Order: sequence, then structure tokens, then C-alpha cells
Amino acid sequence: MSNLKNMLDKSRQIIDFVIAENMPQNAVKKALANYKPQKQLHIIAIGKAAFTMATAALDFFVQNNIKVVNCVIITKYGHSQNFSTSSPVSTVSTKNSNMSSVKIFEAGHPISDENTIIATDYCINLAKTFTEDDELLFLVSGGGSALFEKPFVSLKIIQDITAQLLASGANIVDINIIRKRLSQVKAGRFAEIVAPAKIFAIVLSDVLGDSLESIASGPTTADSYTAEDALYLLKKYNIKLADKSYILQETPKNIDNVKTAVIGSVNTLCQSVAKISQKLGYTPHILTTGLNCEAAEAGRFLGAIAKDTQLGRNSFAKPCVIIAGGETVVTVKGKGKGGRNQELAFAAAQAISNLPNTVIFSLGSDGTDGPTDAAGGIITGETLDKLQKLEINFDEVLAQNDSYNALKQVDGLIITGPTGTNVNDVSVVICE
Repeated sequence: MSNLKNMLDKSRQIIDFVIAENMPQNAVKKALANYKPQKQLHIIAIGKAAFTMATAALDFFVQNNIKVVNCVIITKYGHSQNFSTSSPVSTVSTKNSNMSSVKIFEAGHPISDENTIIATDYCINLAKTFTEDDELLFLVSGGGSALFEKPFVSLKIIQDITAQLLASGANIVDINIIRKRLSQVKAGRFAEIVAPAKIFAIVLSDVLGDSLESIASGPTTADSYTAEDALYLLKKYNIKLADKSYILQETPKNIDNVKTAVIGSVNTLCQSVAKISQKLGYTPHILTTGLNCEAAEAGRFLGAIAKDTQLGRNSFAKPCVIIAGGETVVTVKGKGKGGRNQELAFAAAQAISNLPNTVIFSLGSDGTDGPTDAAGGIITGETLDKLQKLEINFDEVLAQNDSYNALKQVDGLIITGPTGTNVNDVSVVICE
């Protein structure tokens, strides 16, 4: 086996281990360990990890003989595993003898669709029935901003605003500052609907700094930002919105019926990479857990670090793994297909061209990178040469944001399928 082939095999081992170790089941059960519901218990789970989190909670309640009255799951298409269905909602039986079924909705991500509204309406109507004799376990993961939505404006307008924001290069915090002001359930408004019932929220973080008001746009978290902040961001990113009346409407600033536990983060993701890398014989170095620049710039930067490492021009001694966690952005200028992790990996290819024993990959922990079926991209010192032999122009690919199609032709896509977790992204440089 060639050394590069061996390194690619090790890369896959790292990817598989990191996803497995960051699945939320154990963390959810740990967060529930001291939770003693005293009233009628309901579960609502939203986000790309909603199915995994909800089934872990149901297993916990079965083991502890705790009755669950309702369980609703809202997740991305294909992310309810074996229960995926093309219909807006499916009902599946459970192991809980105190409960007959779970309602599972699949809806649009990263842009809300009609099924998003159907699912969110169901939750709103359920929450409106709650009294002081009810309590809600609210399970939140990344993707919740698109999947849990009831806009003040039309669906068409929220779709247009979201598309503009995603293409603007705005980070997730700025995107959600704007989106939540247009929503009836974001920025703590869902907590107000649930009141007077109490909420215990378990949040799987996919946002740098674990900001509760940014994760899924904070349905149960008070909003610290103002209308002026949102108006500034609309101007900064040149977002076109004809009617700004809902932007000017103030959001809840005090929520008193919620307790929250945060589980998982980009830090745990990076620590997992370090752990498995060391077992595989590498010296791991966590460079940052706050990578949040343009994806292509991050790729060029990590490529430069790899080159300096191979040439002995920095302090990283081989064999080593250099780790950068976070969430980059892509300012979309072309009409190609890709995601931030694919663009990052692709952009690194030029810097490490012809370097032996060098691998760089970038991975979205949820298994989906942008509007594609890939989790990310992986390149080696041979990638650029392969692209050139196929007459694929490196600069044109970046200009068109077409990393998916380019990487696909050189076996550079990472395909995992929906993973059941979502704790941000990680980019990895491997040098031997």
C-alpha cells in the first residue's frame, strides 16, 4: 500500500471516529440525568440532529418509566433515518408503552419550505394547549432556523431573504439576527407561546461561542440585539427587503420559563480529532476552534501551513495533524455547486501541489455541506495535477463556486450521508 493511500485510509478513520464520538445520544441522556418532570411531559425536537436527540430522550424516559404525552420531530429531508418519507409527516410507533406514536416532519434546509410551515404550525397549535400542568422538553440542534419557522411575512419573502443572506458571506450570527426578527417562533417568541408551561431546553451547539440566541435563532432565548442592529446588517450585506416593519418590531428581552443545557460544541469536535489522530501515530495540534473567514481563504491558509510543515519552516514536527474547527462562509458569486467545506478543501489544492505525504480535508459534522449530498472535501498533493489533466481550471472553479463538480471528478468528495449530529465543521491537515 502506498503511503498516500495509507494516509487517505487514516483520514477516513478520523472522519468515522469523530462523527461517532460526537453523536448526541449519551450527552442527551447525561443532561437528563437529574431531570425530574413533575407535570405532563411533551417533547419537541428541531434541527438536523432532532431525530437522534429525540430517540435518545425517549429511550431515557422508557428506562425510567416516565410518561411522554406527545413527541414531535422536525428535521431535514433524509435525516429521520429509516423513517424518512416523502410525505410532510409520518407517524411511527415507539417502544414507550405510555405513548403510542411519534410525529416526524421533514422539511426544507437551508431554506424553509411549505413543510416547514406545516410542521411549525403543528408545534404552535400543540403549545397553545399547554397549561401550568404541562412541561416541554425542547431539543435543539443546528438547522433549526430553517426547519422551525412561522414567518410574519410570506414564505416567498422569507425564502428570498434567506437565499440573499446565505449568498452574502454573512456569518450565522448575523444571518440569524435578521431572520429571527421576521419570525413568530424565533428570538424567544416560541417560549412565550409555550408559557405558562415550563421548558427544559437541551441544545446541541453548532455556533461558535455556543451563543444560545444564535443556535436555531433562539426560539426559547431572549434576544439581546436591537432593530438598529438588524437594519445595520441589512445595509452591510446589501439585503433587499421592501417591508421593514417587522424588522422594527422589538423582540422579547426577558424569558423566565426556560432552563437550558448546552451539549456538544466545535471544541469537542476538535478534541475528538486530536484523540484519534494520536492513536493513529500523529502529534495533534489544535490551531483554532474559531475559524470563521471566507472558505477559500481558510483553504489557502491551511494549505500554506501544510507546505511550511513539509518544508520544515514552522514548529510542527512530522508526523502531525493540524486541526481547525469553526464555520467558514462563502460569498457566492458564481453559479456552480458546492459547500463551504468543499470550497475550503479545493482552495488548498494549489498550495500543496506536488507535496508528498500531505492530505487536507474539511468536514461538516452533520454529513451535508451546503445544498449537496457531500459532507465535505478531501485533497492531496496530487489533486491539482489530476485537475489539470482533466482540463479543469482551478481559478474558474473558485470563481464559479463549483467545488462539488470539480472534486467529484478527482474522488475528492467526502460522502457520509446524514450523520445524526451537528456540531459545526472541522478542517484537518495531515503531514507525514
